[in-house]
Amino acid sequence: MIKKGKQHSFKKILHSETFSGYVFSAPFIIGFLAFTIIPMIYSLFISFTSYKISSSPVWTGLSNYIRMFSEDPRFLKSIGVTLYYVVLSVPLKVGFALVVAFLLTRKNSLAGFYRSVYYLPSLIGGSVAVTLVWKELFAAKGVVNTFLAILGVKNPISWLGDPNFAIWILVLLAIWQFGSSMIIFAAGLKQIPVSYYEAAKMDGGSLRQQFFFITLPCLSPVIFFNTVMQTIGGFMSFTQAYIISKGTGGPMDSTMFYALYIYKQAFNYYEMGYASALAWVLLLIIALVTALIFKTSDTWVYYESKGGK
Repeated sequence: MIKKGKQHSFKKILHSETFSGYVFSAPFIIGFLAFTIIPMIYSLFISFTSYKISSSPVWTGLSNYIRMFSEDPRFLKSIGVTLYYVVLSVPLKVGFALVVAFLLTRKNSLAGFYRSVYYLPSLIGGSVAVTLVWKELFAAKGVVNTFLAILGVKNPISWLGDPNFAIWILVLLAIWQFGSSMIIFAAGLKQIPVSYYEAAKMDGGSLRQQFFFITLPCLSPVIFFNTVMQTIGGFMSFTQAYIISKGTGGPMDSTMFYALYIYKQAFNYYEMGYASALAWVLLLIIALVTALIFKTSDTWVYYESKGGK
């Protein structure tokens, strides 16, 4: 009787919703532990060691972090370049995506043209393919210099060889890849009640007033979301700088993104311990910047369910 009772309880567990939930979520849980949590814990451990792949990790305590802030000028340079890139590219990219989304959702004769402009980056392909195209466009004998020569500019501009221009090429590339943000903005715009605009028209509100006093406040949660996501993505940018600079971060470290510097330390110099320490500092920087954005959101993000801020 006891065995039959145990068998009945076991069958009951097998057929329960809780057990089914664990079974279906097991692949994600196992993958998350194996490819995210465990590697993170291990990287935190080796960030306190001297680890060059060919030899076993040797515990060195805080030496990697001390070296980072006191003996490595390229560390501070890479932070400066990355911050400069994020501050420039994120607002411009989010703003451009918002404008395109606004034009796409309006009923006018140019809607087809706007859709074509949006789909053009998608037709070329992923980030690697787009970066290669961008590199050819701004090469010494590329399309941009050829066009400038037609306009009368005799000396070709070294877009990718001049420290003053190279970072701006990457900023323009980031702005051009606005598709994901634009889709989110378009979805948000369609959720704004038409009655708001009708009431504004009845009160004599202009299109400009409707945009600043209806569209932007109602869309502020979406702007907030896109800003946070694009900021995080901006700090982790790697592919563009790696391809444009051929992995050097040049000219004169002007495109030495922080993620690229981590890569160079890990796979060019085989400093795995130091690279792990750099990665954890990047995590802290992203967390602090994200927390700052969340803190300021109380003053400019409007939530209708809470009566606004």
